[in-house]
Amino acid sequence: MPQGDKSKYTDKQKRKAEHIEESYEEKGVPEKEAEARAWATVNKQSGGGEREGGSGRRKSPEAKSAAREDSAHRAADARHGHPHNQGEASERHGKGSSSGRKSGGKYDSDTLSGMTKEELLKLARDRDLHGRSTMRKDELIRAMS
Repeated sequence: MPQGDKSKYTDKQKRKAEHIEESYEEKGVPEKEAEARAWATVNKQSGGGEREGGSGRRKSPEAKSAAREDSAHRAADARHGHPHNQGEASERHGKGSSSGRKSGGKYDSDTLSGMTKEELLKLARDRDLHGRSTMRKDELIRAMS
């Protein structure tokens, strides 16, 4: 199946992706980014297209259920102000320096702005920041400040 081909997805999966995409767009996410996030969510929850020949047929029902449950927990945590994988583990274990930080273990955006992208990626890796490898410099700064 060529990249971008949605022929192996069921109608239900397509509707789900469309609904998720609309939700992101309502929050101000650009259209292409919203579409990418929506399909990533569908793939995370179902493992891919569920029609004959699709990769989603290889994921067990238990694994699909666990992925949906994990996704729901992450969404609930984010709604309650507890974003997932924002460096909580490294902060709990006392890793990282305290210079240039605000209260709560986060860095000032001025301090982060002075760092190179490589330095920001190392800091993000130390804090176990989810999605860091695909973030631009400004996104890394926003996620860690």
